[in-house]
Amino acid sequence: MMLALGTSLSALGGSPAFAQQGQAAIPSIHLDIPRQPLSAALQAFSRRTGIQVVYTASIDAGIISPGISGDFDAMTALSRLLSGTGVTFRQSGKGAVVLAKASANITLGPVRVGGTVAHENPTGPGVGYVATSTMAGTKTDTPIMEIPNSIYVVTKQLMQDQQPQNVAQALRYSPGIMAESEGTYGNGSAHGADTGIIQRGFSTSQFVDGLMTNSVSAGETAFLERIEVVNGPASVMYGQTTPGGMLAMSLKKPTDTPLRQVSIGFGNCGRYQATFDISDKITKSGNVRYRIAAIGVTQGTQTNYVDYHRVGVMPSITWDIDKNTSLTLLGMYMYTPGEGVASQYPRIGTLSPGPYGQISRSTFFGEPNWNKMGDKDAMFEYQFKHSFNKYINFSQNFRWENSDRHQETTYVKTGAVKPTIVPLQPMDYYTNTRTIGMDARFFGKFNIESVNNTWVIGSDFRKYNYNSHYLYDYTTTPSVNVDNPSYSYTPCYSWAHAGCQIMGSLYNTQYFQEGVYFQDQIKWKRLSILVGGRQDWVNMKYTGDSTSSNQNVNNVKTTQDYLSTDKPQPQSAFTWRAGIIYNFDFGLAPYFSYATSFIPQIGQTDYQGHPFAPLTGKQMEAGLKYKVPNKDILLTAAAFHIEEDNYLISDLAHTGYSTNAGRVRSQGFELSANANITKDLRLIASYSYTDIRYAKTNKTAKRYDLNTSSSYGTAVSQEGMSVPYVPRNMFSFFVDYTIHFGKLKGFGINFGTRYTGFTYADSVESFKTRPYVLFDAGAHYDFGQAFSVLKGLNAQLAMSNLANTYYETQCSNSVCYLGQGRRVYGNLTYNW
Repeated sequence: MMLALGTSLSALGGSPAFAQQGQAAIPSIHLDIPRQPLSAALQAFSRRTGIQVVYTASIDAGIISPGISGDFDAMTALSRLLSGTGVTFRQSGKGAVVLAKASANITLGPVRVGGTVAHENPTGPGVGYVATSTMAGTKTDTPIMEIPNSIYVVTKQLMQDQQPQNVAQALRYSPGIMAESEGTYGNGSAHGADTGIIQRGFSTSQFVDGLMTNSVSAGETAFLERIEVVNGPASVMYGQTTPGGMLAMSLKKPTDTPLRQVSIGFGNCGRYQATFDISDKITKSGNVRYRIAAIGVTQGTQTNYVDYHRVGVMPSITWDIDKNTSLTLLGMYMYTPGEGVASQYPRIGTLSPGPYGQISRSTFFGEPNWNKMGDKDAMFEYQFKHSFNKYINFSQNFRWENSDRHQETTYVKTGAVKPTIVPLQPMDYYTNTRTIGMDARFFGKFNIESVNNTWVIGSDFRKYNYNSHYLYDYTTTPSVNVDNPSYSYTPCYSWAHAGCQIMGSLYNTQYFQEGVYFQDQIKWKRLSILVGGRQDWVNMKYTGDSTSSNQNVNNVKTTQDYLSTDKPQPQSAFTWRAGIIYNFDFGLAPYFSYATSFIPQIGQTDYQGHPFAPLTGKQMEAGLKYKVPNKDILLTAAAFHIEEDNYLISDLAHTGYSTNAGRVRSQGFELSANANITKDLRLIASYSYTDIRYAKTNKTAKRYDLNTSSSYGTAVSQEGMSVPYVPRNMFSFFVDYTIHFGKLKGFGINFGTRYTGFTYADSVESFKTRPYVLFDAGAHYDFGQAFSVLKGLNAQLAMSNLANTYYETQCSNSVCYLGQGRRVYGNLTYNW
């Protein structure tokens, strides 16, 4: 069988061994070829490069190419396409190659061709468990080894092997991340301030395609190409981010070659899921391409009366206007009538012994007839790119988002500690969030003798509008008996009903943020220096009032303006960063960096309605990165020290409000390993140590006695105490092995373990939550490896918390959050 498409290219290398000897510069070409049968991948390769590929039918039978995405010279691209397939190649004359079966001990991986190394797409899926380039850290296409701070990538392959159902689950093995601090109390989409995701001791910030998002469904894993974890301040390039870091996600976009994939899945708790992902060209030349990804899922959860339902679609179009200009349009609509958000649990019966033993995870602490939690999300985005010349380029990203949420729910009353009866608070609320964001930047490269400069100058803005309507029913106090749950709550939310005692609140939060930034990446030989700065301006406005209706005063309504800052509240700050890293020729790269952060406390006021000062932080980080020469193995170590001022904690004297705790300090270190050891074996591992404390504060609090469920003694200072809910130690390890020979060819298994240490439960270290160890496992099978007629069909099985361990992720004096029990999910995927 022979493929001979396109025209021949001159100055080509040969086989990998031959190509390493070449010295002439070889041109690169951008390729985006997804995972697919080898024959289809080779056809796409030939069309794009003009290389003639010759092979026998036996080589093609049942073999799947891992695909590639990025800028490559022709021979490196072919090596990547053949990686892990057991097939090698040799040059056969000018512009042609011949494929052959590799011997059993040959592993094809990244190779050096003509003096250059394969370059991956910095927003693409990565290769195996390793990504070597990123856009997240610098907004430029930069090798991770040349960036002087911590960046970790969750690749597409890792998500495929672990089958996470949300962003939080996808981050379980990432260094410095406490991914599920609120257990099953949250849908894991990492939106806004309610993420439940902790990064180096602080709540995280979420960005999609370079723009901040508040969408509940922005982190749908079925629509993601990869997730990047940027640990440490990123305010210089992105504006309002916490000093702990940010999550950068890349949405799926049209591919250069056809992609056709459908999947059906099933799991415990009655989970059924279907997805499809299709991409192809619209015009004959392929300069206009489309992609449509969609998901539908329905399931119960480990908690009675709590269900999760979602349907969504994300179409996109890319138009290569000319060789220097491209435009990508994306849209998304997501309907989630059931969020799958579990209730909180009382501390007695979970962390502390209860009179009826341990409370089952299935117990629902709410009211089934007042249990509605749903969202509607819509998004439009465009990405425009233009290259003026080899020195100057332009890029602009824009996104509009609208999110509606309605919840009729009850929650466990804080401070209510009873061994058998759990009192609840009913509420009804609706929120609408609209955001508009845009980032525009010029960037390019220039050289001054032997010094290379990669520069960026840009500006961005974000407009945010948040409206909410809350109703609390104080007519009765519903409750749940721990030993024998029964539900009989009847809502009473009518202002006209004389028997209803209601408190309602309406408020609106608006802000407009704009910033200008610059950055220069200076490289001289093996030394890289990064410097950057940013000026931010923010205008904020809050308005609100509360209304109450009291049955004891003949249903007289009283209205109070509890928050009113009709005049905009301006804030501004300058943030900067600098770093240095040196790459030794044997793969080691030590680095040091310093960065500052700024984030206004939008919508946050004290009990008197006064806005808080913005959060300002700074970090020093030193570390080592080691890329094993000629191997897909990346090892990192990082030590950090972070300080943040105006940190907020709960106001113990005024329930429902916050107070300024002063300064907190977080310090620790992280170790990580990402490796494609052979074509058969991949692994990731990490260890994180985080010690976060109140460094400077005048706040005091009494300690709490679990046995008496009450405070005792005199108030003690919080200064020097640990910040609650942050584990001191975390460790994780995950390995995947695929068999490429014998009767089990195409079969793979994986195994992982996660350790999370204790956390303190209050601000004066009164008591701790327990540490826990969880085990995960999975298997996958490529049917096409054994049966050519089933080429493209794959099966996947993922199991988390194998031992069904019962654990608390976070506790306070009165309530706890429980972690996810055993989860089993399998799917069948067909690619053609």
